[in-house]
Amino acid sequence: MKIMILRSPEAGLSIYVPKKDLEEPIVESEHERLWGGWIRIANGWVLDLPEMASDTPLPITVNARKRGEGADER
Repeated sequence: MKIMILRSPEAGLSIYVPKKDLEEPIVESEHERLWGGWIRIANGWVLDLPEMASDTPLPITVNARKRGEGADER
């Protein structure tokens, strides 16, 4: 799914999913540099992000894959 990753002074990192009109903060990530691993957002979804350079400017729209319910997310 296409998501936008944004950074705001109030919320820190968050994502926006246009097709669902959903904006949620990122609460946990596999890697400190964000890219190439999973992220968990406030509603519980876990998304796999593509590998990108650690200095990729934000906001950016990327293709992310949502992990299924019951999958090993850690």
